[in-house]
Amino acid sequence: MPVSVRIDIVSDVMCPWCAIGYASLSRALQAMAGQVEADIHWQPFELNPDMPGEGQNLREHLQQKYGSSAEESKAVRERITSMGEQLGVTFNFTDEQRIVNTFSAHQLLHWAGNSGLQTALKMALFNAYFRDGLDVSRHDVLVDIARDVGLDAHQAHAVLADQRYAAEVRNKEQQWQESGIRSVPAIILDQKYLLSGAQPPEAYVKALSEILFIGDEE
Repeated sequence: MPVSVRIDIVSDVMCPWCAIGYASLSRALQAMAGQVEADIHWQPFELNPDMPGEGQNLREHLQQKYGSSAEESKAVRERITSMGEQLGVTFNFTDEQRIVNTFSAHQLLHWAGNSGLQTALKMALFNAYFRDGLDVSRHDVLVDIARDVGLDAHQAHAVLADQRYAAEVRNKEQQWQESGIRSVPAIILDQKYLLSGAQPPEAYVKALSEILFIGDEE
């Protein structure tokens, strides 16, 4: 029988490496079908918690935050696009693309946590931003995405309108930071084993295999 393993994924909707990391993890889980049953929980992390409502141009943001030149920024985007293609993730970067605030998106993901649709919502958010170029800070866009994956649109609107999960999301973000998470993706297996950054599928297979071996020994 497959062994159930809890997998917490600390990530941000604005993080292309998070999309790549999950696609890679998915490949690993497919390779281990019948051995591992993944119980996935998406955890909030904001790369830019102080991002204003109007957002910021992506190239301008990278230059300001990391000192990246236009050439360096282009090279990184091309690398990300190529890696995404290999894993079935589409990135359509443009010169007009903007970094936006993702706090509302994280609240919606928190609400979806017990619905069985949290991962579907996360993938839809990745696609909306990286593939379709949508502004995932806008509540109308978020409600449409929630509805499209099978969540109740009226409830989604209410969650965003009254900010009912804002404090819980902030607390979770703080807890992960206090536990030492400083960059994403951070993938925690079985609430014990941390894998930082986007790893290749074989790295996830190795880590999961080691967990299964340890579990058999105990």
